[in-house]
Amino acid sequence: MTNPLLTPSTLPYGLPPFADIADDHYGEAIEAGLAAHLAEIQQIVDNPEPASFENTAVAMEESGRLLERAAASFFTLVSADASDAIRELETRLSPLFSAHQDAIYLNRALFDRFAALDSHALDPEAGRLVEEYLKQFRASGIQLDDTGQDRLKALNTELSRLGTAFGQRVKEGMKSAAVLLDDAAELAGLPADDVASAAEAARTAGHDGKFLLTLILPSSQPALASLENRDIRRRLFEASVSRGSAGGGLDVLDVVKDLVRLRAEKAGLLGFGNFAELTVDRQTAPDFAAVQAMLNRLAPAAVRNADAEATALAEVAGHPLEAWDWAFYSARVKRGRYAVDEQALRPYFELNRVLTDGVFHAAGALYGVTFHERTDLSGYHPDVRVWEVKDQDGAGLGLFLGDYYTRESKRGGAWMNSLVEQSRLLDARPVVINNLNISKPPAGEHTLLTLDELRTVFHEFGHALHGLFSSVTYPRFSGTSVPRDFVEYPSQVNEMWILWPEVLANYARHHATGEPLPQDVVDRLEAARLWGEGFGTTEYLGAALLDLAWHVLGPDQVPGDALEFEAKSLAAAGVAHPLIPPRYRTGYFQHIFAGDGYSAGYYSYIWSEVLDADTVEWFKDNGGLNRANGDFFRAELLSRGNSRDPLESFRAFRGRDAELEPLLKRRGLDQAGS
Repeated sequence: MTNPLLTPSTLPYGLPPFADIADDHYGEAIEAGLAAHLAEIQQIVDNPEPASFENTAVAMEESGRLLERAAASFFTLVSADASDAIRELETRLSPLFSAHQDAIYLNRALFDRFAALDSHALDPEAGRLVEEYLKQFRASGIQLDDTGQDRLKALNTELSRLGTAFGQRVKEGMKSAAVLLDDAAELAGLPADDVASAAEAARTAGHDGKFLLTLILPSSQPALASLENRDIRRRLFEASVSRGSAGGGLDVLDVVKDLVRLRAEKAGLLGFGNFAELTVDRQTAPDFAAVQAMLNRLAPAAVRNADAEATALAEVAGHPLEAWDWAFYSARVKRGRYAVDEQALRPYFELNRVLTDGVFHAAGALYGVTFHERTDLSGYHPDVRVWEVKDQDGAGLGLFLGDYYTRESKRGGAWMNSLVEQSRLLDARPVVINNLNISKPPAGEHTLLTLDELRTVFHEFGHALHGLFSSVTYPRFSGTSVPRDFVEYPSQVNEMWILWPEVLANYARHHATGEPLPQDVVDRLEAARLWGEGFGTTEYLGAALLDLAWHVLGPDQVPGDALEFEAKSLAAAGVAHPLIPPRYRTGYFQHIFAGDGYSAGYYSYIWSEVLDADTVEWFKDNGGLNRANGDFFRAELLSRGNSRDPLESFRAFRGRDAELEPLLKRRGLDQAGS
């Protein structure tokens, strides 16, 4: 059969024909794409005409289409539905991708053509394109001599291999750390649908009649808030936090030390004091010192709030607390103080209704878009749903794919990625995916969301809107292709509509009776808003500061004992709370060690939240959920991608730079310990 990836898809919007793609097609298409792309690059270099914007920058943007098409499909499967064959292929291909990037951005003849272009003589987006390419050449080591470039290539290849190994072990570690129970009585307190999901997970894993508590990626597991059996809570907690660091074939600590050592060497080679400085140099933060200053300002107030929460929990528990007790007694305090029972809310948050009458409804009210499920189109797995998104004038805008359920072949966490990037140059409209890891109920039963899962559905859809609303000329600038410490901003803004009255009333209805969520419950939720912020902020800052601690090391400073280093680093940063582990510990910190995505950049969430909290205040001050506000936000920010400095887009929208006070108020850090 002809490899369907070798030619552009004929499906609407260029959706890959997943039903026709076999595992071995990916390797063939990617290797062909790598070769074709290098040939296209060579044509640019060999062009006898003087360098011009069209024959150099535009030609670069038009190159690599086969590779882009094949890689986008392949890496979607790597994250969301990886078979053994796909994982083996990832291991084989990852060094090739690293070498390919080096072959392009260490090509001095290609750099010289870009350096010959006058970006100031071009329109703003074209000029920015040239400048961004030049930045990438310099950040990639174009200034190094041959010896330096050879060493850099070797480092990049090894870093790619190590990042792939880390990610694969973490995915396998989540599966192997799941807690298998024999008796339903051990699940006392867990909602009935979660018990059913645990039974189904056990059956799928070959343990008929038993119950399997599967893990999500962060340290804190949702079941800890409900399980009445304290020993089962302990087992679940310890299984979660010991992942990747308990010895054996899935231990990643040696991989981490090698990654950190090589990243530090790479940073030095490129002229930076450490890898954190190298990372922040590419972000919107002015410098590494500014990031440190912000986190250090927040940490003491967060820990004081966490201590106040711990005191309240101990009073309710009546015994000394352990870390596995926190979520359980926090839920009790929330019920006692605010009459909020999060488990009792779940029947009002049914996934399909949340999507159609919540997420899609809010987007329609703000931006005039509509969503039409396309059952004639299929994704890479039977659980994937496909919607066509139409703009306010009825014109097709793109496709949105939703893949919401957890499975063994999917990595942990939640994310958005693109199968097709929007670009006027390429006449391409976006195809974007949201992935979550919600436990799948038995056939015929409803999927009921926790508050955290509800928040994640809205959050990830904010990323999807950023991709869907992209309106740029060059694919390099499309959608979420912005600095890492800006990318979380639009997704966080979209969370504001969860409890917005018009939106909540439209989706929060009991799945069995149709009754709306009572207003007094909504009022109690608002009253309880700050409860748990001490825990949440401390947990987050622990991970962000741990990330930086690893990435300020020099090559000769990498510790022998990774867990001892983790403990000392958290203590030095003032966030070593005995009852609150970091949101991610070293052994499963996929964000920072499985590739360079958030390496030395996990601070991005709270850095972006400064912009988000300020934006929420703007919406509230300007009438909230209406088309005028949505159209303005879309025009000045969501549609711009990286076609102009993202902070310029924020200023164009907000009329000024962001202010920190709304964030401090939101997280209760303006009244710490009160």
